Amino acid sequence: MKSRRIQVLDPRLTNQIAAGEVVERPASVLKELVENAIDAGSRRIELELEAGGAKLIRVRDDGSGIGAEDLPLALSRHATSKIFSLEELEEVASLGFRGEALASISSVSRLELVSNREDDPKSGWRVVAEGRQMEPRISPAPHPRGTSVIVRDLFFNTPARRKFLRTEKTEFGHAEEAFRRLALSRYDIGWVLRHNQKVIHQLRPGDDDLAREKRLGALLGKGFLDNALHLDLEASGLRLWGWVGLPTHSRAQADQQYFFVNGRVVKDRLVAHAIRQAYRDVLFHGRQPVFVLYLELDPQLVDVNVHPTKHEVRFRDGRLVHDFLFSSLHRALGETRAGTVQTGRVRPVENPANASNLAKALENAGESGDGAASQETPRWQQQPMALHQAEPRPSANKVREFMAGYQALHPNHEESLLTPQSRKEDASSSTRPAPLPADHEETQAPPLGYALAQLQGVYILAQSARGLVVVDMHAAHERITYERMKQQVHAGSLDTQALLVPVSLAVGSKEIAIAESERETFVRLGVELDVAGPETLLVRRLPALLGKADVEPLIRDMLAELERYGRSNRLEAHINALLSTMACHGSVRANRQLTLPEMNALLRDMERTERSGQCNHGRPTWFEMSLQALDKCFLRGQ
Repeated sequence: MKSRRIQVLDPRLTNQIAAGEVVERPASVLKELVENAIDAGSRRIELELEAGGAKLIRVRDDGSGIGAEDLPLALSRHATSKIFSLEELEEVASLGFRGEALASISSVSRLELVSNREDDPKSGWRVVAEGRQMEPRISPAPHPRGTSVIVRDLFFNTPARRKFLRTEKTEFGHAEEAFRRLALSRYDIGWVLRHNQKVIHQLRPGDDDLAREKRLGALLGKGFLDNALHLDLEASGLRLWGWVGLPTHSRAQADQQYFFVNGRVVKDRLVAHAIRQAYRDVLFHGRQPVFVLYLELDPQLVDVNVHPTKHEVRFRDGRLVHDFLFSSLHRALGETRAGTVQTGRVRPVENPANASNLAKALENAGESGDGAASQETPRWQQQPMALHQAEPRPSANKVREFMAGYQALHPNHEESLLTPQSRKEDASSSTRPAPLPADHEETQAPPLGYALAQLQGVYILAQSARGLVVVDMHAAHERITYERMKQQVHAGSLDTQALLVPVSLAVGSKEIAIAESERETFVRLGVELDVAGPETLLVRRLPALLGKADVEPLIRDMLAELERYGRSNRLEAHINALLSTMACHGSVRANRQLTLPEMNALLRDMERTERSGQCNHGRPTWFEMSLQALDKCFLRGQ
């Protein structure tokens, strides 16, 4: 390349270069313009697109507006009303603050801005930027209080950028997704989205629970709310609230994952890691969880000026945030037990000590093998059904009818359902179900009801106050056994064993520093690491369960996670994987014939066990079909 003299680039070219960072497609233009409208204090924002936004993007708000004296600066680079000092930059409370968006957009499109700060609709003004120097030109233009930004013919003067635009349908899909994120960030704002003169979304403002749920249903579908848990938790100056999907309501793609930090939608690897860990061993392999979550914290504790598009953030105390997210979600998902899931809001669930009735009833349970666990994924996993949805408590008469029906099917009640007879007792008595305990109110039918029969040696059919319950007995017992083993192993210190020959790892100075600073973490997990030199680590001790594990990649993964996230779950994951395998082989197998007391014991243990809605591999353990759904199948009442 021929040598040239240094010169100052003209404003249009510098703005077009900046546009390469913040203006990728119509959706990114829409995002920047709407964030300005939100920062202006708007209570209603209307968006209109044509040809997916490539031909027209119009954003109109009723915010504070821009005065005529400030309009010449509105389309200038690095001109903003949102920050004036370094101190304000360190605790940014607004969405847009870099002062680049409007200048960049106007350099690659035909942009005009019309605004009015007054209540008189005749006192508005219009500004456009023209020429290579992008000189602003102002003229009177009637406009109500607020601002309208009109962007026409995006990339008309940059053909190389325009040819990378996709089809109208694809570009509108990206724009609608940007709209969805923005609408979920502010429930107190009313929104309208039109495409090619057709209204796509019209959302009313409202900041109470009912209004939020209506908006979630409109944007994400009713199925999201029917299968989501609401949570609202605070600790250490952090607040996390929102909705997380049940593990059985997962998706093939990560297209319903929304996370907001102080009202700003972000995609952060630390956040993603914490959420992924919380769903570990309850999510079917290859599936993605769904969630809409909001994290609130002191603005000084998070840096939002990391990336031009502001999609990424950096937390001052990443470990605290990671641990708070993981523990909050892990606890919320753990509190969901089979039959007690109340979609819509997380409520604290009592956690009585695990009864030993199932272990007694199924003592010396059958042979090993994968049984039902190896069968094809059930249809309700491929097309997830709503589990026990939040319904009013059944009336006393309804429960009496339910109990009378069960008693008519099984009239000989002698045994206690909560303490079923051992299989070694008289076979004739063990085939009869037991009555309710004397202190059990007749309006307190168990959530999963009572067993009726066993189907094909695989499923338990039960009658609940709401309808029919079907349980995969192997999957359910597998989860129960797994959770008990985890409690036993992790309740106290792990059994460890010294390695006959210490494993030597060649590492860098960074890994050495992490090993020394996180020594207590490794000891707590049963790992003994010694620094044997400036670039050498020795592994001298491991948990006994991992005696045959491949040590080097395990320790390297732990060091990498501790560096990146401030926390590592690798070793715990390896231990849990072994426990899961042991639980699978130690659980009741397919074609094992159970007595009614044994079936009822399994149902009661499911109701007491955390995460019992899924087996260790994320498959559902049960589903319920309401009487209304059964009536519909048989056209009753029609």
